[in-house]
Amino acid sequence: MKRRGIFRRLLGFGIVLISVSGAVAAQTDYPNRPIRLIAGYPPGGNIDIISRVMAEEMAKDLGQPVVVENRPGASGQIAATGVARANPDGYTIFLGASPELAIAKSLGRPLEYDVQKDLQPITLASLISFALVVSPDPEVASLNDLIAVAKAKPGTLNYASFGLGSSNHLFGELFKGTLGIDIQHVPYKGSSAALTELAAGRVQIMFENIGVVLPLVQAGKMKVLAVTSKERSPLAPDVPTMAELGYPELTGGTWTGFAAPKGIPADITQKLNQAIQAAAKSENVQAQLGKKGITPTTSSPDDFATFIVEETKRWKEVADKANVKLDS
Repeated sequence: MKRRGIFRRLLGFGIVLISVSGAVAAQTDYPNRPIRLIAGYPPGGNIDIISRVMAEEMAKDLGQPVVVENRPGASGQIAATGVARANPDGYTIFLGASPELAIAKSLGRPLEYDVQKDLQPITLASLISFALVVSPDPEVASLNDLIAVAKAKPGTLNYASFGLGSSNHLFGELFKGTLGIDIQHVPYKGSSAALTELAAGRVQIMFENIGVVLPLVQAGKMKVLAVTSKERSPLAPDVPTMAELGYPELTGGTWTGFAAPKGIPADITQKLNQAIQAAAKSENVQAQLGKKGITPTTSSPDDFATFIVEETKRWKEVADKANVKLDS
């Protein structure tokens, strides 16, 4: 009886070892099939461009295709919800941006996912600073000119955004508060509509990626007064930074980063992190994103998690101070 009991225990222990070794093997040979990269915005925009450029390079390192799937809607929240509910096996990953990873929570939006509880940060992917652009008004040729007009005519100038709660909406509120000026927010459904109205002079101010607005600036349809990056943009080296003009608080913009469903094995997270870092350093990614005004930027998973918390806090403070409401 004792021998039989010992045999049963050893057999059970052996089964456990086989199960553990099988799980380790399953993680060690990752990936052994294509990986889905979910992009929460429509084709043609910054998120889509970054996703496709990065996916092509990541596939070289991972040895498997990285297939981009666009799932637009609700400023990236539909995609984030889907990824949060996906199998945490490393075969579904997400390229998110500040609206769904930080700003939505800052505004107290009711979400079907919790960034900290449901998503595993992998790495920061890029930083996208803004250019301050204005309609082609001969009165305004510099930031000081804009401030003077805004203070002389309080409440008469408008600034456009991609929509309520978007990254450039809150940056506009930060701009207002920092400069102490009274300008009105006009939300649009996306960048194209807002830029059309700006070029027509129906709104006067907007924050947008320098790579997007540069052709319009060169065509004389609008002026660029400053950039919000830490250093001058290589695409517009003659344009000063906000910090140079005396406003270091107005540094930043929006950003993107990779995440996966919570529960993904740590070794797979690290493997994805390494593949993304290698892709971001490649000449192809640097060149393609650089000409769009996008700066590839990576981090460790822990540093990205900390960054998300800090950004959520930053934009909550801005939203609270400006009394930004979901129905405003």
